[in-house]
Amino acid sequence: MAWSVAFVSQKGGVGKSTKARALAREATASGLKTKLGDLDLEQGTSSDWHRRRLKAGLPPAASVEVFSTARQAIEAAGDADLLIIDGPARASKGTSEIAKVVDLLVQPTGASLDDLIPAIKVFNALVKEGVPRSRLVFSLSRVGTEAEEAEARAYIAESGYETLAGCLFEKPAYRQAMNSGLTVTETRYKGLNEKADELIQALIDKIGEV
Repeated sequence: MAWSVAFVSQKGGVGKSTKARALAREATASGLKTKLGDLDLEQGTSSDWHRRRLKAGLPPAASVEVFSTARQAIEAAGDADLLIIDGPARASKGTSEIAKVVDLLVQPTGASLDDLIPAIKVFNALVKEGVPRSRLVFSLSRVGTEAEEAEARAYIAESGYETLAGCLFEKPAYRQAMNSGLTVTETRYKGLNEKADELIQALIDKIGEV
């Protein structure tokens, strides 16, 4: 297996599963053999979304399976080129275990301090446990304006962490797409797709660096 990337979050609703799905779809479309491991045993949002996608007659975004740990997902990855792990609903002890076995850990976050402060605390705790900062990266979601995006980037940079280029603005079209089994790169609106593509491409580029 070439690469492994995991998405975790301290709070729900900040784009963790959204971005895991979009990366899976774009990686598969580019020819990579991709597996998406859903570690949210209680909600199973990515596995449920995948069933909606197949029921709608859409091409599979990846091979999707549910696992209880990241190690199980890695052991079951087989000859996949890319393993994507959609972590549990909220950061926990399992977050540390995930961080120690994947190549890259992505933490989506909203732009408000209510989102950013606990998110920074999660990464600070991982660094204290020995996880290299180079394997930790933020990704912005639920952004209202470009000014809000810039402020959030500055706050994260001051905390010593990297933020991926691009972001997801707060748009109903993104939710509507996922309700239909699509991803944020497959909406009806070219501009929104291009913004999401920018973010996913930045993520792909970052994976290639690790």
